Amino acid sequence: MGAEIPEVRDPLPPRISRTTGLTGRVTVAVVQEAWRDAGLDDVDPDQIGLIIGGSNVQTREQLLLQDVQTEKLRFLSPQLGYRFMDTDLCGLCTSVFPIRGFAYAVGAASASGLLAIQHAAAAVQVGRVQACIAVGALQDLSYVELQALRSLGAMGSDRFAEMPDQACRPFDRDRDGFIFGECSAAIVFRRLDQVNRSAGIYGAITGSAHVADGNRGPEPSLSGEVRAIRRAIGQAGLRPEDVDYVNAHGTGSPAGDDTEVAAFRESGLVNARINATKSIVGHGLSAAGAVELAAVFLQMRDQRLHATRNLDHPIAPELLWMGREPESVGFRNALKVSFGFGGIDTAVVVQPVQGR
Repeated sequence: MGAEIPEVRDPLPPRISRTTGLTGRVTVAVVQEAWRDAGLDDVDPDQIGLIIGGSNVQTREQLLLQDVQTEKLRFLSPQLGYRFMDTDLCGLCTSVFPIRGFAYAVGAASASGLLAIQHAAAAVQVGRVQACIAVGALQDLSYVELQALRSLGAMGSDRFAEMPDQACRPFDRDRDGFIFGECSAAIVFRRLDQVNRSAGIYGAITGSAHVADGNRGPEPSLSGEVRAIRRAIGQAGLRPEDVDYVNAHGTGSPAGDDTEVAAFRESGLVNARINATKSIVGHGLSAAGAVELAAVFLQMRDQRLHATRNLDHPIAPELLWMGREPESVGFRNALKVSFGFGGIDTAVVVQPVQGR
């Protein structure tokens, strides 16, 4: 069970599109939208960087090619020798857009998108480039990975097969795993003193943390999540009670949700409203952190928090959940968390830009 995005309006010339899968076409489409919104046409290409968040993001495309080509390997396209690599997305974007500063990919499972954002923000902060684009790449899964995730117990069952609108229910008593959702996002980070006021400006990252919790597999770590949350809040110069809003990881898996709720309690997030973007768009895996941070920025701009769908019976009713309806809520200090298989815990604090 999952949610597919509509076929994107192909922004690529036919000769390039023929050699580009869904992940590549979506990546170019979201970078194009972010490029225009950020006004990057006036930036020196040598001062623009690109970081792709995600690894092994085109497995469906590769499996389909194998099925077609197994009996005629001699006729394989030589392009497949580099298209299977994650860096193909770097090459694709830098061939389409004037990005000449640097480009690379980072993998952190479901925390990949937020890790790419942390790298991009840091690159601008230290002056490596004037602008850096972070992309949470669309994870194009094959039926093999989908079945493996279900066998693992991470992906939701057929319980809501006849009621798909009720299947995705993070932090609800009746959750039974995540619902996969195809998605992608690109976020541009720039130095404020070099941004044209006509460019879209949504907020700033003021605190950031990335820790390893020592797990190889999918098991969540309470201590790792708490360390990431506390470090990000501390770097922002805040106290836990200063955090007004938390955008949760919120996959809907029993162990993951229970551990995350315990981390919120132990971290002292007693004043924060909490919602889960995955309840609306599903779990985008590598793309999730970037898509959800984009949701944070949009909510901060509008001072309005989106609902958490299907949160009928919260597993921790004492926390300040956003329920079935959106609300206009004034907030300044937002926390976004993303956690990935392999013991990867990330968190960032987002605040409005002063004077904007």
